[in-house]
Amino acid sequence: MSGTFTKSMARNIFYGGTVFFILLFLALTFDTQTTLPKRDNRANLTDAVARGKKVWETNDCIGCHTLLGEGAYFAPELGNVYKRRGPEFIKAWIQAQPTGAPGRRQMPNFHLTDQQLDDLVEFLKYSSEIKTNNWPPNIEG
Repeated sequence: MSGTFTKSMARNIFYGGTVFFILLFLALTFDTQTTLPKRDNRANLTDAVARGKKVWETNDCIGCHTLLGEGAYFAPELGNVYKRRGPEFIKAWIQAQPTGAPGRRQMPNFHLTDQQLDDLVEFLKYSSEIKTNNWPPNIEG
């Protein structure tokens, strides 16, 4: 290569790089479009799951907890709590709050009805069934 950098060399690098990244973008778009349908979890989306998400949102659970890595880090990850603890433990834990254990963070008691608890558990079950490529890597979140 000569010691000078010409306009035509710069133009060739620009056009070559542009074509390369357009092709890369198209390949990644194609890969995403073929992978996403395999991950579809809408078949498990029921009215109870939708009501449970509403309970999750109205009580601002994400203000303290994370769900699949999104949210606050004050309290544990709940994306896989259904698999870790099971539905009965989740209901009992929510109803028993606050525990009053000294030195521990306390969750408020939201005074949820049995129907709201069932719906919230269904939402957490649905969340645990989402294919996340093994995220979070630690079973405890």
